[in-house]
Amino acid sequence: MAYRLFEGKEHASIYQQYRFTPPSGLKDVIIQYLDKKKGQPHVLAVDLGCGTGQHTRLIAPHFKEVVGIDISDFQLEEARAVPGYANITYRKGTAEELPFEDGTVDLLTAASAAHWFDPTRFLLEADRVLKSRGCMALLGFTDGNIRLNYKDCGEKLNHIYQEVKELLRPYTSSPVAASESKLEDLYSAIPYPDKERIESFKCKSMISIRTLVGFISSWSMYNSYKRKDPQGAEDMLAKIQKRFLDEMGVTSVDTEIEREWEYFCVLASKPQ
Repeated sequence: MAYRLFEGKEHASIYQQYRFTPPSGLKDVIIQYLDKKKGQPHVLAVDLGCGTGQHTRLIAPHFKEVVGIDISDFQLEEARAVPGYANITYRKGTAEELPFEDGTVDLLTAASAAHWFDPTRFLLEADRVLKSRGCMALLGFTDGNIRLNYKDCGEKLNHIYQEVKELLRPYTSSPVAASESKLEDLYSAIPYPDKERIESFKCKSMISIRTLVGFISSWSMYNSYKRKDPQGAEDMLAKIQKRFLDEMGVTSVDTEIEREWEYFCVLASKPQ
């Protein structure tokens, strides 16, 4: 089944502004895995469901060529607008029908996207295009253990954040639930004996309230809600922002808080 929830121009712009780049430390783990399993040189990486290109740009220095694939013209337009990456090409397409010859891809990766793929068709395509000993790296973040910290009101901020998730739960699709399970079913379906999981890669960063609320506005469930009730969705964001500021005792949306969360990663290497 194809899910097409991120294709609008406004949503693409929000993605470019507020979606987080995966941690560089986790990227290093992926490259080290590829070094170990396949070895140099690393010629071609394909970033599936690349969106506005945050992860594509992160891995670009490690490959001769990187191709970002996404179904949304607007997401790709945002990605192409970022200068300075001569070895990146963006192409419209899906993870289930890849425009590459057999056995030509060193690394096939997806950041916060693999839960949207048709697993059977994707894994067949992955096996077709990967080189011998080529690798898959499917990563994402889990939102269940997020912690927000600001002076002595962190618990109240966490409670507000969890309230938002509960409010939007009726609009949550099954693929999002699959991501929260750390792609357990997809991992089980990978036919390669050489595979492993990184269950928890912990991250910390400072983000503004503006960015946190913008991040919420990028969620697929928020946008499902917004399609049903545009004004209600906008009012909800404004209310949440005000509650954050009131609890913190500040007025500026550029006030920063600490955010702790976890990434996971599924790694697999095609047999010789």
